[in-house]
Amino acid sequence: MNIFRIIINLNRNFCIFRLPKILTLEKVKKHLAFCSLMRIFAIIMRQKEHTVIISLASNENQEANMATAREQLTQLLTEVHFTSAIWTEPVNCSRKEPYLNQLCKGTTAFSEGLLCEVLKETEKRLGRTRNEDGIVAIDLDLLQYDNQRHHLRDWERNYVKNLISEL
Repeated sequence: MNIFRIIINLNRNFCIFRLPKILTLEKVKKHLAFCSLMRIFAIIMRQKEHTVIISLASNENQEANMATAREQLTQLLTEVHFTSAIWTEPVNCSRKEPYLNQLCKGTTAFSEGLLCEVLKETEKRLGRTRNEDGIVAIDLDLLQYDNQRHHLRDWERNYVKNLISEL
């Protein structure tokens, strides 16, 4: 089968698609109009779906930043479910503003590494900086990828213990 590549630039994010030549650029554009870029990428990749759990946290403009992060994750993942959001006191942080925390469970065709990259890029787009002022516009951490747990200390935090049962 003859294959060609389409490189799509959307908000400085480049994705390379391998598509059969019979699929015209017009058909791809129509497809983009109806689906999010990430879902199309996952469909084209035709990879196994992986179950993931992601933690969301913010200590600045918390409710608005969390709402935006939920919108982004809904576009990124399939079969998405969010827990309720709870307020927690900061741990090992110079700022005293409380955090708003939430968990998300969903499925993705992305590899673990690619998903982590996309989460970090999403944080940047939503205003996350890596400085020492303690401001966290949004923090998106991959807690579990299939059966592999990550951020093991976070699993011991009360908000994770309390919210995990909602998933």
